[in-house]
Amino acid sequence: MKKRSIAALTAALTVAPLLVAGVPGQRAVAADSGADGPSSPTESTLLRGVDLETVTIPELQARMKRGSLTSSELTLSYLRRIKAVDPKINAVLRTSPTALRQAAASDVRHRLGKVRGPLDGIPVLLKDNVNTRDMPTTAGSLALAGSPPATDADLVGRLRAAGAVILGKTNLSEWANFRAAKPTSGWSAVGGQTNNPYVLDRNPCGSSSGSAAALAASLAQVAIGTETDGSIVCPAGMNGVVGHKPSLGLVSRSGVVPISAEQDTAGPMARNVIDTAITLSVLSGHDAAAADGAFGLTDAATRPDGLRGKRIGLWRLPSLGAEVDALMTRTAARLRAAGAQVVEVTPPYQDRLAELEFPALLSEFRRDIGTYLATRNGPHDLAELIEFNRTHPAERTCFAGQELFEQALVAPPTTDPRHRAMRAELKDLSRRSIDETMAAHDLDAIASPANPPAWTTDCARGDNDVIPSSTPAAVAGYPSLSVPAGFVGELPVGLLLMAGDHQDAGLLSLGAAVEQRLDAWRAPRYLPSVTSDTTR
Repeated sequence: MKKRSIAALTAALTVAPLLVAGVPGQRAVAADSGADGPSSPTESTLLRGVDLETVTIPELQARMKRGSLTSSELTLSYLRRIKAVDPKINAVLRTSPTALRQAAASDVRHRLGKVRGPLDGIPVLLKDNVNTRDMPTTAGSLALAGSPPATDADLVGRLRAAGAVILGKTNLSEWANFRAAKPTSGWSAVGGQTNNPYVLDRNPCGSSSGSAAALAASLAQVAIGTETDGSIVCPAGMNGVVGHKPSLGLVSRSGVVPISAEQDTAGPMARNVIDTAITLSVLSGHDAAAADGAFGLTDAATRPDGLRGKRIGLWRLPSLGAEVDALMTRTAARLRAAGAQVVEVTPPYQDRLAELEFPALLSEFRRDIGTYLATRNGPHDLAELIEFNRTHPAERTCFAGQELFEQALVAPPTTDPRHRAMRAELKDLSRRSIDETMAAHDLDAIASPANPPAWTTDCARGDNDVIPSSTPAAVAGYPSLSVPAGFVGELPVGLLLMAGDHQDAGLLSLGAAVEQRLDAWRAPRYLPSVTSDTTR
């Protein structure tokens, strides 16, 4: 795949195209939590002729430029949806008390023609492991539930500077799913359990579970997730939205609760690829879009032949089940019908990556979490954090284990030659697994299923989430992108695309063309349960 800069992609995007109910309080669970859903889900997403489920940021900016919509109206509409819908899925921990003031300031900038860019006035939810100076940042743990951090994460500063409305914080798998050997994704002691909006007794996958579920339920225009291995792309796939794990280093890690500096990254999530790409341009500091609100997809994303000649390697992963494999067969047929060449591949070295990754992360977590805790009130290091969990029963209401914490506490330091050799081998093999596969078949991207159908949530059993597709790009620090591929019954499955180092712009462009061809998104129905063979 030819390398394209984020700035060039975003520049290309520029060449095409009051409700009076009370605002919810700090905890977004005040509304009735009955099982029937909004009285009219279709009408509840309409605002001045705009359908919040399908509208894109370029369309919103065009309306705000014309004066037919304001950020205040948009923000209040999302706040009302949070109040009405979130009790079903429990995705939003808190809303910002300043959200409407932020929106009003954006409205002034729009009236004066001083818009800061494509995110000006757009409501954004943040995963609650991203520091915010004006709201708690807990990583889902009661140990950090006191005073907020002293400063914003760097990426939050970029969002604020771009005029985005910081709408609130989303629930997550506690400590980004790096605490227990058998955790339950979407659960935290601070927020409880987040549910999958498509089928409420099913899991949202972790650890950006609240961000993905909130987007599926149309509770914000975009959201920020984080990933070490799979924690953006799996929730995106399992909740039927788009999630992009950027190349390592493209988005600042400063002010984000860590697992490992060698793999951690924050990234954008949205209901479509264009909003994902626009948000990445801001997060990465490559915002080349003109602030005139006229955006639209170009090249492969808008042309009917946008996939023609593209070469995609399909990594089938039949271990995810016959129904997912059948969906991949149908997906490949649709891509071929659009002119793409799809060849089957199996990236090498996967067993060795699986063997090495976890031990390496233990050492890196010990180093990085200690550095982060030193900046916060509460436990000052990993040993104190372990003791906190032992002495606070609320931390054990879903699962009691903190085996990963305990193993990390005695893991070799990152200065140990054995650890250094392990990380060096991981980096080498993970990059070769992608680079060699793409070179051998002259590929533009490798594609695989992002997730199996969502399993039932069960605190006693824990997750059933051995999903190897995210690992090569996650360990290599290469970009990956999950777009909706279709459904197994009522449950969404994503198509994961991955490419070489800093090929983010090209991957997003390809992803937009794939998204247009598959046209697989549909709104959730908030079903209480379903009976199927995917219950595990």
